[in-house]
Amino acid sequence: MRYVILSALLANPALADPSMIEQVRISSAGDTWRFDVTIRHPDTGWDHYADGWRILDMDGNELGMRVLHHPHENEQPFTRSLSGISIPGGATQVQIQARCSVDGWNTDTTIVQLNGS
Repeated sequence: MRYVILSALLANPALADPSMIEQVRISSAGDTWRFDVTIRHPDTGWDHYADGWRILDMDGNELGMRVLHHPHENEQPFTRSLSGISIPGGATQVQIQARCSVDGWNTDTTIVQLNGS
């Protein structure tokens, strides 16, 4: 019985921890916004690492994306910025979503309030 269970587990790919948004700082400059996003992911090197994050409106439309070009296995969590983002008029919230090179986009998003910033 142990052999069957072990075989079944080995046949399925291991699910990794998703890229997680730990913090988002925002600031506005005129009509555009800057996003400083802190991500945590158990990067293992070039074979599996957090490789991007994006800003979405509340309908899921992409407003901007930051591509991460290398692993950060020795820098966790890490913060990267994206500026010059235009937000549609009247919007009071956006979503931030992280991605990793193996598992793709995290299904969870982080909601960021724009008002009062």
